[in-house]
Amino acid sequence: MKRLFAGLSDQGLVRKANQDSYHIDEQEGRFFIVADGMGGHAGGEEASRIATETIREFLTENWQASLQPRDLLEKALLKANRDIIQNQKDFPERADMGTTVVVVIFPEEGQPWCAHIGDSRLYRWRDATLDQITEDHTWISQAVKSGLLTTDQARRHPWRHVLAQCLGREELEEIGLQALELQEGDQLLLCSDGLTEELADDKIAALFQQNQDCETVTSTLVEAAKEEGGQDNITVVLVSLGSREGEKSANWTDDDPTGDLNA
Repeated sequence: MKRLFAGLSDQGLVRKANQDSYHIDEQEGRFFIVADGMGGHAGGEEASRIATETIREFLTENWQASLQPRDLLEKALLKANRDIIQNQKDFPERADMGTTVVVVIFPEEGQPWCAHIGDSRLYRWRDATLDQITEDHTWISQAVKSGLLTTDQARRHPWRHVLAQCLGREELEEIGLQALELQEGDQLLLCSDGLTEELADDKIAALFQQNQDCETVTSTLVEAAKEEGGQDNITVVLVSLGSREGEKSANWTDDDPTGDLNA
């Protein structure tokens, strides 16, 4: 199935540096990565860079290996975690650095898969409905899930940025891993919390309703987040499955001419 894609990262209006990082497999569209670093300007930038680069290298080097998608993703993120920890040891001033990450891969056969740590998110836009696919690794997310807080209360809660997990910690307990049920016409949004902190899901959905090409949607989302305050770095990657009338075809891959994603 044809895949069109675009990505954009912006410093925002308040931060003095951009601690986000992202990668798109431009040549073949096999995988997509968004990471959001923390731990000071230098630390956050380095953590997200290491995560993105390590995951990119591991996926590229092991793409043809006899690994199931779940195992490929898990090993890639665990390698990134080890590399960040090693960098912390080499540079003690970065001891507190860490990063969230969300990754989507499109294996040559079978279903696409997603892996994530922290509160960088994956959404799916289908039939005029926006669904959050990943579940944030935060105390707030658990509080909403258990009914202690409403979604609106969570958006204003002072603990909303407290992560339960991130890359760069010895005590990493769980990587969110899941197969994705996709079909032609779906769009996937990978993003850092700089987007979702400023724009509630209904506002993101309203921008998708405009049915624009990938590059326009990514830039529109970033600008909308900045108009709402742009308090954090903002990174978005959009993957569109199947061509749409009038959409640009500069960034696309077509490794499955049957259009079957096992949806």
